[in-house]
Amino acid sequence: MSTLAFGNVSTKEKEALIAICSATNGDAWTVTWNTNDPISKWHGVDIENDQVVGLDLSFNNLEGYLPNELGDLINLRSLNLFRNKISGEIPATIGNLKQLSDLNLAFNTLEGNIPNSIGNLESLKTLELFMNRLEGNIPTSIGDLSLLEKMEIFSNNLSGVIPLEIGALSSLKELSLSSNNLTGAIPRTIKDLSKLEKLSLYDNSLFGAVPASLGNLANLEEIMLSDNLLYGNIPTNLANLSNLKVLMLNNNDLKGDFASLEEKLPSSVQFEYRNLNEKKNSVLVGTD
Repeated sequence: MSTLAFGNVSTKEKEALIAICSATNGDAWTVTWNTNDPISKWHGVDIENDQVVGLDLSFNNLEGYLPNELGDLINLRSLNLFRNKISGEIPATIGNLKQLSDLNLAFNTLEGNIPNSIGNLESLKTLELFMNRLEGNIPTSIGDLSLLEKMEIFSNNLSGVIPLEIGALSSLKELSLSSNNLTGAIPRTIKDLSKLEKLSLYDNSLFGAVPASLGNLANLEEIMLSDNLLYGNIPTNLANLSNLKVLMLNNNDLKGDFASLEEKLPSSVQFEYRNLNEKKNSVLVGTD
């Protein structure tokens, strides 16, 4: 059957689309599909060379779960299901989508773990899973996404440590893991993210020192580490970051001459450093 075509699209791909429609209450979508029409006319479906290469059903009132058949859309380059009511787990079959460049499942109610198979998405450049209910560890397989430029998984229930494998993401520009339940230290391998521009790890339970190697990541524009359990002296070489615009360190237990650091930073930097046990900022924090 998979060799046949419906409107120049293979049976397997059409069946996968219909499975997604069925599993997410397609009759109640904001914009529904008339499955008697050619697939090229279905809302949010992008066809090239008789293949389904894009699926954008964002803001479309999808309610239900993602079926395993999602993994049969092997030619997908973009999948956008942002801002719906999709629950259940991300199917492991998502790892079949090796052509996928952009994945956005954000702002749903997805549960369970991020599947290890996410590491199979060798073409992935953007990964947006924020504002869900995902839990468990960040899989170490994430380090296999060598082309990844943006990873936003903030506002979930992730736990455990940030894996050392994160340092293998040599193309990464944005890393947002804030508002989870992550513990452990900021991984030392973060020094290898030479293209990193935005680092957002606030509102977790991270502890240990702020890595001095952050001061060597010349492209950094935002560092947001507030509301953790970080301690030790603040690295003075953060003043070397000439592109820095935001430095948020407040609500930790850090020490150092913050006023001196502030003087050395570019004048336009938004800098907050109030500590957990303080009522107001001080020129010298915890130096006694």
